[in-house]
Amino acid sequence: MRLLRIHIISADTCGGLLDGLDLTLRSRMDEQTNFSPLCLIGANGTGKSQFLQVLAEMFQLAFHAVVHQEERLEGNTSLLFEAEYLIKPRDNGLPVHVRIARQGQNRRRPVITIQKKVANSWMNCELDAAETQELLPRKVVGYTSGENETLSLPFLLSRSGYAEEVRESAIHQTQPTGAAIQDTRLMLIDYGTHLEVLVANLLLGSDEQRTSLLQVAHLDELHSFRCIIQLAHSAAPRAPERSRSHSRRKGIQLTDELEGYLDKLQKCATCYQYDEKTETYTFDFLVTPETKTAFRFFWKSAFDLYSAFHKLAMLNDLVIPKHARERFTKETKARRFASRLPEPQEEDKVFRFERVNFQARNRAAIVDYVSLSDGEHQLAQLLGTFSMISFPNVLFLLDEPESHFNPTWRRKFIDRLRALPTPDGRRTTNSVASQQDCLITTHSPYLPSDLPKETVFIFSRAADTRKVSVKNPEIETYGLPFDTILKACFDV
Repeated sequence: MRLLRIHIISADTCGGLLDGLDLTLRSRMDEQTNFSPLCLIGANGTGKSQFLQVLAEMFQLAFHAVVHQEERLEGNTSLLFEAEYLIKPRDNGLPVHVRIARQGQNRRRPVITIQKKVANSWMNCELDAAETQELLPRKVVGYTSGENETLSLPFLLSRSGYAEEVRESAIHQTQPTGAAIQDTRLMLIDYGTHLEVLVANLLLGSDEQRTSLLQVAHLDELHSFRCIIQLAHSAAPRAPERSRSHSRRKGIQLTDELEGYLDKLQKCATCYQYDEKTETYTFDFLVTPETKTAFRFFWKSAFDLYSAFHKLAMLNDLVIPKHARERFTKETKARRFASRLPEPQEEDKVFRFERVNFQARNRAAIVDYVSLSDGEHQLAQLLGTFSMISFPNVLFLLDEPESHFNPTWRRKFIDRLRALPTPDGRRTTNSVASQQDCLITTHSPYLPSDLPKETVFIFSRAADTRKVSVKNPEIETYGLPFDTILKACFDV
């Protein structure tokens, strides 16, 4: 996948900061032969994070229109836009030029349109056609290293829609027996998901992948960890009396899919305990070759295992007070970007990890995960995400991913992403893993110095009109000294 052009007609974001922005990102002649991230650089308040947010909201609207069973909520219904990109459908080796748009028509409610270019002419696609689904990204992955609600908003909204469907399905038995609720196509990776990413990769990744994730922290292997799942909460939604005969628990109700994950974890555990009064499962894992074999029997890949962990973790939303969930929904619709669901206390969470330990280099000692630095956490999480999400037609939106890195790690970050071993090859070659796109915001000169100027975009804002303008650097950035980049991008 390669983004070509983004035209933001009206975004209702930050007082119209990005309204009217028409940005060409690439030429249609881009051959998609290697992984080529785009770098957005500029001062604070110039719209970089908002641009990533609007991109996520564009595809959220398209997903809702085409695969609403995966993306349940529309999100920003005030957004008007055009977006063009190249994408390779799974059954066709040739890239297709796609245009998705949402524009007002004669005061009627705007609707999504999807077109593909055939013989230099645009052809409309039926939104309910199976082949139209192949023209959309398989995943839009957002990453933020801190509490950046700007980028997080569409992803948190998507997650809340999924969690609500899980809740309704579990209580009212709305899904056919054994059927899984479909995943969302928007996927947020933040600090709350770091252990889900890392544990999944270290259990089911190859030896080469595990080495790549742990070498910077001077660790050798995952030693042991604990999972706790507690289902009896006073705040938990319970099955109504008329359907209580179908309920298997007195606390949080689980779908058949989640019950299956519970059963698989029990079978993989080295040992486990169950407290009937609190409906609490405590699974302990000593990581041995046999442990990995057991996990590999039940889950095909690190991404599948991560998805299982993450779906269990999303049950934590259900113990948040109802008034807080309603406030989040209301403020999200009102476009109040500071809104966020509160994080439950650790002891109140439905699902959590505890006692995650690693074997130090040369097996000299056992190291607790909490003793690692923020930078080590962040790098392992980022590399783990790119390692397990290596299938084609994925769009990554990374907001200041290197914020906790030292200068050496910042300088090597892009090279590490490209050289990272994955199940689908390395991104330095013309592999399946290279058929992805990635936009990265930054305030540092390290990323631009590792990229050609055609992939670097300088964001600035006019003092009088507050309108954002974007341009490529006038000088080649690849290999350029950092002080020269600071002069070109920040006038420092």
